[in-house]
Amino acid sequence: MRTIIKFLIRKIPRPILIKFSFLFSRIMSLFYKGNKYECPVCEGHFRKFLPYGTTGIDNRLCPGCLSLERHRLIWLFLKQKTNFFDASLKVLHIAPEQPFIKKFKALKKLDYITADLLSPIADVKMDIRDMPFEDNTFDVLMCNHVLEHIDDELKATREIYRVLKPGGWAILQVPLDSTLEVTYENASIVSQADREKHFGQYDHVRLYGKDYAQRLEKSGLKVIPNHMVMEMDPELADRYRLDKTELLYYCEKV
Repeated sequence: MRTIIKFLIRKIPRPILIKFSFLFSRIMSLFYKGNKYECPVCEGHFRKFLPYGTTGIDNRLCPGCLSLERHRLIWLFLKQKTNFFDASLKVLHIAPEQPFIKKFKALKKLDYITADLLSPIADVKMDIRDMPFEDNTFDVLMCNHVLEHIDDELKATREIYRVLKPGGWAILQVPLDSTLEVTYENASIVSQADREKHFGQYDHVRLYGKDYAQRLEKSGLKVIPNHMVMEMDPELADRYRLDKTELLYYCEKV
């Protein structure tokens, strides 16, 4: 299974993977039924999770809804630390994650819009560096594992700031190497093989370090890193298969 998933991630374009992934999950969830691990998003119980990533790291991907560690953490944060599930909010979800879309669309109080440059399941086709929305439009914006793909990061984050309402907030996760003090980027690295070697994936243009929050703040956003997973019961974090070192980057427009 690890070899198959590694091949699919490396070789199949993301829009095609998105179209067929839920058929895959319906089949896999039957084979992985059990009670050792639990997904808080779909509430499924499994003997283990699927491997995921270009190196096929084991026990990461929920067989039921295809959530990863970051999705499960975001779900718990939204449920426990925000009014997302109860309030009337206008929400922009950039590069919408499949574990969330149906559940968020079902929330009657949300005015929920999805957007992406390529995704076949997004409502709006757009470039994050030039969004087709008025200033001060959204109460909430989610944009996870996108900025590492964007050459002009500051232009993108300034657009995020622009379309948020004053008092609005965003969740902006990226892959981050906590051993790096400073984000590593090099515009001369352009081949897919070299980008995978240097940045961890063939379509990434940088590898974020501990200065990520400071980079976000250049846009005008106030960044409040949240330590939720580190404060959880370790046994529960393991049952949910969370990354126990992951910070959640909660950002406000003040």
